[in-house]
Amino acid sequence: MKFPYTPIALGVLAALSHAVVSAGPADVLSPVDVVADAMPPAATGVFPDMTPAARESAELLRDVIGVSGSRLGGHGTDVSVRGQSQTRLNVLLDGAYVHGGCPNRMDPPTAYAPPGAYEEITVIRGVQTLEYGGGGAGGTILFERRTEPFDDQERMRGDLGASYRSNGDTSEFDADLAAGSGPGFVRFIGSHTDAGNYDDGDGNQVRSAYEELSGTLIAGLTPDADTRFEITLEAQRTDDLLYAGAGMDSPKSDNDTVRLRFGKENLRGPWRSVRVELYRSDIEHVMDNYTLRTPPSATMLMRAPSTSETSGGRVVLERDSAIGAWKFGVDMQDNDRVADRFNDFSGMRQSLLWPGVSIEQKGLFAELTHTLASSDRLVVGLRYDRVDASAANAAVAAMGTSPNDLYTQYYGTVARARDEDNVGGLLRYEHDLADDRGTVYLGLSRAMRTADATERYIASNGMANMRWVGNPNLDPERHHQAEVGLNWRADGWQGDFSVYYNDVADYILRDRSHGVGGDNSTIYRNVDATLVGGEASLERRFNARWRGGLGLAYVWANNDTDDRPIAQTPPLEGVVSLDYSAAQWQFGGRVRAAARQTRVDTDITVGSGLDAQETPAWAVLDLHGRYEVNDAVSVDFGIDNLFDRDYAQHLNRASAFDPAQVQVDEPGRSAWLRLSARF
Repeated sequence: MKFPYTPIALGVLAALSHAVVSAGPADVLSPVDVVADAMPPAATGVFPDMTPAARESAELLRDVIGVSGSRLGGHGTDVSVRGQSQTRLNVLLDGAYVHGGCPNRMDPPTAYAPPGAYEEITVIRGVQTLEYGGGGAGGTILFERRTEPFDDQERMRGDLGASYRSNGDTSEFDADLAAGSGPGFVRFIGSHTDAGNYDDGDGNQVRSAYEELSGTLIAGLTPDADTRFEITLEAQRTDDLLYAGAGMDSPKSDNDTVRLRFGKENLRGPWRSVRVELYRSDIEHVMDNYTLRTPPSATMLMRAPSTSETSGGRVVLERDSAIGAWKFGVDMQDNDRVADRFNDFSGMRQSLLWPGVSIEQKGLFAELTHTLASSDRLVVGLRYDRVDASAANAAVAAMGTSPNDLYTQYYGTVARARDEDNVGGLLRYEHDLADDRGTVYLGLSRAMRTADATERYIASNGMANMRWVGNPNLDPERHHQAEVGLNWRADGWQGDFSVYYNDVADYILRDRSHGVGGDNSTIYRNVDATLVGGEASLERRFNARWRGGLGLAYVWANNDTDDRPIAQTPPLEGVVSLDYSAAQWQFGGRVRAAARQTRVDTDITVGSGLDAQETPAWAVLDLHGRYEVNDAVSVDFGIDNLFDRDYAQHLNRASAFDPAQVQVDEPGRSAWLRLSARF
């Protein structure tokens, strides 16, 4: 099926709210003046100094136009950009890949990224660079820390914050303290969050409670203005996580991450700069159906412990030449995952969910930015990735059935070591408008994404229609995208617009086994697919005090092989905002809204059944304000969902052990307050 030519297709294409924005009051990502001489592409946004106010990173990111997310409870919302989620996005936490430990993605990467622990969050839509690893067809999200060097007069600096949110009785305390002298510094970032179950707009309690404690220690050395060494030790402990959208909860989800970093600018010789980064992440995750809830029966005490260990690094070199600015890089990441499911009543292992899965990726890339004229640039890039995947325990049986038995039953194969050679590329033309009024661009790209550990190797055994079996024979996805974008500003107006077309060969579809002998178990297969959409935002500064904004986002995703919609695609989404600022006070409001989603895949007998329903349209009003007591102390406050609307985002999550899809309602009315102090 081809993309339909309709007024909506042309009129509601939408983009990230603004090129460079700062979180304003009430967690609203409000636009501010561009902080660089050249505006970044319309599909890129940088969000410094975000005010979390007792919200996790992924939930905060959903406020950005074009970013959606599937809610499972109060923690672990899974982000989607341009209708693509999971490993179709590259998510880096201060340079490190952190792959979660739950096969059902209770803990996506953003679950290990408290927003107050980072200076900036950058959202890159689509493929605009090849630097951050293979794949990333939907985009890249960068959580970044930037510790400024200490001068001779400064010895200490710090930020302290406390937040409270009424719906869910959620409290959060955070601290960011740094000390330095001369070329060295030490920095500690810590936070504690205690969240209860929230109520939806109808007053029904939603299982969403959790407790999280995180701490980060950074030691750095800056012998001169061009050189930096850093070591980072990070630990996060998240306990007693309740999930309304899953058949299990998580008593424990822990992460330890170590990072080493070296950077050098203004080098002598052929190279202008070098950056070296190394990291390792270790995750231990447990989910069960009896510690935090009543099990379905006394004999069905199910527990699934898992681990995910990721190590990797990159080296990036930059140089200038007669034909332009070059960037070269090599990177690697090695992820090992083990997950089993036990019946703790009988003491028997029931399934090897991740049977000793190892996925190694080694890549190299080169990018050239060539100036065609004073206002025209050409960006050319090429990337190669080598992928090796294996499942060491695929032949090990649990209750008489091994993962290989399941692979053979559904695909006629067993798990063998798999290797891939993936080639991606980027060609981009940029033209700066006259009088520094913005940039227009045209981009073409090819991105390849390998199957992840779950898609290729999960082996969840059980009743026929409740099995969940990966496909060892999956081919990598090949995304061929074309994108046109514009960011523009003039006379108090600022706008960002982009449209894209993504033709995908071998799209990895989560589906059900149909046909002769089919039992409606969850499986994976390759299909051809098309994704079309875009983003648009417009801001108007009426005067020095008043500012208004409008943003829209839309994506149309189709399974071309079977001529049906791809499940879990967000509908048309939008936001309208109005803000007022004067002296020490700021006030504002916004309306968040989504249209009804009718392009769904709800029938497990003929499709995947991953959509819970045709989600109704909704709109909610949020109010926010800020009072700056002085240069060091500020108070943020607001009410989200003022009219206590009962609603749910369209994106939901499939339960690992329940064929029914659960759409988790969003919080009802919630008043919140945050106190911040700096020194």
